[in-house]
Amino acid sequence: MKLTLIIATYNRSASLIRTLSSVVRQSAAPEVWECLVVNNNSKDDTAEAFAAFAEEHKGFNLRMVVEHEQGLSAARNRGIHEAKGHYVAIIDDDETISEQFIEAYIDLFEGGDAFAACGPIEVRYDHKRPLWMSKFPEKMIANPLDLGRHICNVPLDVMPGGGNMAFRREVFDMYGYFDTRLGRNGEDLTGGEECDIYARIRQLGERIFYVPQSKVYHHIPDSKLTRDYFDKLSYAVGRSKRLRAEKSGSLHLLYDDERSKIFYTYLLAVLYTLVLCPHKAAWLLRMRKGISRGVFGN
Repeated sequence: MKLTLIIATYNRSASLIRTLSSVVRQSAAPEVWECLVVNNNSKDDTAEAFAAFAEEHKGFNLRMVVEHEQGLSAARNRGIHEAKGHYVAIIDDDETISEQFIEAYIDLFEGGDAFAACGPIEVRYDHKRPLWMSKFPEKMIANPLDLGRHICNVPLDVMPGGGNMAFRREVFDMYGYFDTRLGRNGEDLTGGEECDIYARIRQLGERIFYVPQSKVYHHIPDSKLTRDYFDKLSYAVGRSKRLRAEKSGSLHLLYDDERSKIFYTYLLAVLYTLVLCPHKAAWLLRMRKGISRGVFGN
C-alpha cells in the first residue's frame, strides 16, 4: 500500500458521496492506494451512505473508521494512525479531485526526497460566484491556490490550504500531529491546524512541494455565502490566528500585523468604491471587522 487518502467527514453524507465518486476515478492502480473516511460523530446517514457506496465499488480499498473525539484535527490524526500507506494525502468532504491526484503524489514521493506537499485548489460554486466576492473574501472562504503548471517549491509567503495536503508518514513522528486545540470542531469554524503543522515543518528546514497534477476542486454551496456564515467564519479566522500566535509567543507581532491590515483594508475599500464596486468594499470591510474581533479577543 503506497498511499492512504484521508477524508474526515461530519454530517455531509451527500457531499461525501460526491467526493468519493471522484476518488474511484483515479488513474492510479486501485491496489496501491486506499481511501480512509473518518466519521467524526456524524448524526446523519453518513455511515449508511458510505456502506452502500463501498458495496457498489468493491474493487477499491474503501473503509471507514469512527473518531469519537470531536474535531477535524482529532479526526485527521485518527486517519494518520489508521493509515496503511507509506504516504498520506488529506482532502475535505466538500471537494472532488482530479484523476491524476493520487498518482501524481505517489510519483513525487517515490521520485525524490519530498516530505510534504500540496496541490492546486480550484473554486467551484454550486450556483454562481456572488457579485460581492473579491480576492480576499474568496481566499478566506475557499482558499484557492494556483502556482502554475510545474512542480516547484512553495514560496515561504504562501501557506497551502488544508483541503489538499500530502506527507510522508514519518513526518508526523518527526514534527508532531495536528494540534487538537486548532481545527474545526462540530459547528465551530476555528481552523489553522494546517498552517500550524506546515509552519513546524518549515521551521526545521523542510521544503513544501507544489504538485499541479494533484488538483482539488472545492465546491462552495450557497450556505457558505450567507452573511451569518461569513461573519462566523471571519471571527473564527481571527481567533485561529490568535491561538497560533499565543502558542508561538508572537501575539504582539500579530497585533501589529492586524493593525496594518486594517489600514490597507480601508484603503482597498475606498478604491473599490471609486471604481463603482461598493458591494465588494462592504463585504471586505465586514471580513476585516470579524477577523479583527477574533484577533483582539473582542
